[in-house]
Amino acid sequence: MANTQSSIDPAEVQKFQEMAAEWWDPAGKFKPLHMLNPVRLDYVTGQIAAEFSRDLHGARPFDGIRLLDIGCGGGLMTEPMARLGATVTGADAADRNIAVARLHADQSGLDIDYRADAAETLLAENLSFDVVLALEIVEHVADPQEFATTCTRLLRPGGMLIMSTLNRTPQSFAAAIVAAEWVIRWLPRGTHDWRRFIRPDELAAMLDAAGTRVVDRAGMVFNPVRWDWSLSRRDLSVNYLMTGIRS
Repeated sequence: MANTQSSIDPAEVQKFQEMAAEWWDPAGKFKPLHMLNPVRLDYVTGQIAAEFSRDLHGARPFDGIRLLDIGCGGGLMTEPMARLGATVTGADAADRNIAVARLHADQSGLDIDYRADAAETLLAENLSFDVVLALEIVEHVADPQEFATTCTRLLRPGGMLIMSTLNRTPQSFAAAIVAAEWVIRWLPRGTHDWRRFIRPDELAAMLDAAGTRVVDRAGMVFNPVRWDWSLSRRDLSVNYLMTGIRS
């Protein structure tokens, strides 16, 4: 049990503690995630539906699927997953995030198991899931390789891991730090550290070492003219998603 908190970087957690009250304000500090969320949701639901042979046109297509959202924040992804019928656990090391998430889920009439815990704590409880989401979190943890391994071990054999993060490129520095933090000021300065961004091949290698076979990757591209996001199969230069299956 000594290493159950190994993925937590206290300084990174504190950043999100300070912003927790704004999770559900689409014009607040999490405005970029609110804008990005429909694209993330399209990708995640598409990957789950394809792997588990589910029809997204049904009322509750994810019935029977056990899903964990690590680094769930205020619940921007956990709530739609619950509405689609999944049995959802949301975990976040920032207890203020979990307090906000619980309140919003109660107000929305959703049954979500929220935990103010690190991934390692859930693993120590021998929990197992069909799907693990780790979105916009791996660039904030203390040891990305260990985190990828823990996420994999939280999956049942054949389970699906979906991660998203920022590529370490000049384009991502310009978009995620210069534009988002310095110019447009969507996020407080210092929210991201470009040196902690992870290239797709680096993340794929981490997943492979953890025992997860990468089956898909896609970029998320912001269009400043239309002021919206879209998925791209070619452009992974800034934000991207990656799907793997536990061997």
